[in-house]
Amino acid sequence: MLSAPKANSEVNGPDPRAAIGVVAPFDLELDREMWRWLPEDVDIFITRTPFIHDEVTVEFAQAASDAPAIARATRDVTAGPASTVAYACTSGSFVGGRAAEEAIVETMLASGADRALTTSGALVEALGFLGVARVVVATPYIAQLSQKLSDFLAEHDITAVDNVSLGRSTHISQVLYQETAQMIRAADRDDAEAIVISCTNLPTYDLLVPLERELGKPIISANQATLWAALRRINREAVGEGQVLLTHLGAARR
Repeated sequence: MLSAPKANSEVNGPDPRAAIGVVAPFDLELDREMWRWLPEDVDIFITRTPFIHDEVTVEFAQAASDAPAIARATRDVTAGPASTVAYACTSGSFVGGRAAEEAIVETMLASGADRALTTSGALVEALGFLGVARVVVATPYIAQLSQKLSDFLAEHDITAVDNVSLGRSTHISQVLYQETAQMIRAADRDDAEAIVISCTNLPTYDLLVPLERELGKPIISANQATLWAALRRINREAVGEGQVLLTHLGAARR
């Protein structure tokens, strides 16, 4: 038998929680990796843009950044408490250059987001936070698409001293850590202050700490930068055991 509640007891609801919204391409398979960056008191609401039957090419990235689709997804994800929204597609946000990336942000703001960002914009923000101007770009893409990221960074006065890609146009989420680590090691150059890893569908979470220690420089990945930048906008910090260079080194350089 259930006992009667005490007369002076209070029944409280759940503790208040913060939230961020994420608009992602239909093929994103790394929801769990995004969750790993979140503090315990923050939720993430992820919605997808419509299916596109194509391989990951320049044309695919252009189609994935369709403004009406991003607007609809933003309205969906801001229906609840998520007023900060990230467009979590690196190629879709850099493929059209700086002006197109800024237009995506404006689309999200016009569609209900109080604060908005893209993955490519977050990469630039993180590099600026670290005071980095020379990088190596490492991506899973075909070479033509990968070069577009170097071009985008150049518009923000960030020089890509090299651009290395795996040549993948399908199954990017299935790339093994070993293959990504080999790419990063091969791409590193002494004249690069940091390494930028593209694609929100490329698993990287567990690689960042050991490779930063090994190579002695920041390694900024797409999902890391996206969640770091989104959480900054709600006065939270990204979570990651040993993930110190982006936060601590950046704080020292400010």
